[in-house]
Amino acid sequence: MKKGKDLIIENRGKKPREPISNTNLLMTITICTFIGMYLLAMFVWGGGFLNPQQFLDLFNNNAFLLIIACGLTMVMISGGIDISGGGVTALVTMACVVYLEDHGGTVIGSLLLALGIGLFFGLLHGILVAYLEIQPFIVTLAGMFFARGMVTIVSIAPRTATHEAFLNLKQMRITIPGMGYYGKTGIFIPAQIELGVVIALIVVIAVAIILKWTRFGRNLYAVGGNSHSALTLGINVKRTKFYAYLLAGILSGIAGYVYLLHTGAGDAANATQAEMQAIASNIIGGTLLTGGVGNVIGTLFGMLSLKTITNIVIASGLTKPYYQSITTGLMLCFFILLQSVILAVREKGAIGLLPEWLRPGKKDNKQS
Repeated sequence: MKKGKDLIIENRGKKPREPISNTNLLMTITICTFIGMYLLAMFVWGGGFLNPQQFLDLFNNNAFLLIIACGLTMVMISGGIDISGGGVTALVTMACVVYLEDHGGTVIGSLLLALGIGLFFGLLHGILVAYLEIQPFIVTLAGMFFARGMVTIVSIAPRTATHEAFLNLKQMRITIPGMGYYGKTGIFIPAQIELGVVIALIVVIAVAIILKWTRFGRNLYAVGGNSHSALTLGINVKRTKFYAYLLAGILSGIAGYVYLLHTGAGDAANATQAEMQAIASNIIGGTLLTGGVGNVIGTLFGMLSLKTITNIVIASGLTKPYYQSITTGLMLCFFILLQSVILAVREKGAIGLLPEWLRPGKKDNKQS
């Protein structure tokens, strides 16, 4: 057996393990929850959960939601909120269909139109919230109502895109090598993802890079953690918030185009409650409503967890929509309670019971 002096000499020079930040801890919990939930679903219900295509359909059907949630992640980290994403998405779908069908538009032109609509709402929200200091909930609520109202002004009746070039883009699929399933006839059907999924994953990577390695990303965490302290450190708080809402608006425009690529239709009912689901995805993914804590990878797994719960409810035979709403609400409450307990334990009580790496570090409100 080694004596204490020998152990000290042996461990000398070894760097102690860094404490995990709140951001990474909550993200890890979400990832583990999703993996455990999906494995349980595969074991208990089997069926579609064993089909690789059903897993990929979580991305195919919700790529637009993931993009909205990514923009919302930046806003929530800065301490704000944006509930206009679904309305902007619906407006983009209708405006682009009308442009393509009634005005001889092009695919590039429709994409620019979508970006322009998102940019307009991002600029409007950013100016009102950051520089005029109006409550973000009120501003983005007004933006949501305005966008939804504009959808019916553009066209009262639902519209379907028949533009040839756009349909070619919509029907584009990417085959995943080595993944697939056997149909009822015994023919192997390869698993596929839509173009919108690629766009959504690029957005996730881009936002992750912004939050991790840019000054703007660090400023978001600082402003959300404590805006007064950030101001004393020389951070332009108003500009940081403005850019957060600007990027969220642009991403809502992109989400609208991705939604159109998935459905091919413009409708006032498109993306209904998408903003609430985006907020839920962020909360489940570990982004706090109080700001300063969050991670876009957690948002990704938060969205997957949210939609997996919906699939589990349907697989259980509870097909009524209110069952899905109830389980979503319960899941949201569970994660809010879990986050509160974990953060309270780390910051206030029972610290001595935690291992060193689970104790809060000095830079716990920043992404590590």
